Amino acid sequence: MSDYIRYEHAGTQINIDAGERVRWLPRDQASSLALPGNDLWIFDGRLVQFNIFDGLGQWIRTDFDDDPDVAKFCVSSFESVWERAVPHRDFTV
Repeated sequence: MSDYIRYEHAGTQINIDAGERVRWLPRDQASSLALPGNDLWIFDGRLVQFNIFDGLGQWIRTDFDDDPDVAKFCVSSFESVWERAVPHRDFTV
């Protein structure tokens, strides 16, 4: 696990206290899932913000996509991950 993910995990309780629901999925449990190739946010189930990073984990740029098929794929992927992921309170780093 990268230092950044450890940092992110350590600070997640603030988000939970604000009402966010957070789960974690170890990479070795994602092998059979169809997932987008980049980090993303989905807005209103119709707009996808892709966060593009280089091979060292440095942010390069942000791309937006409002193609309904892309949004549907990303929403479906998120739901698959959510079902399999571990609630924050039960996940240890």
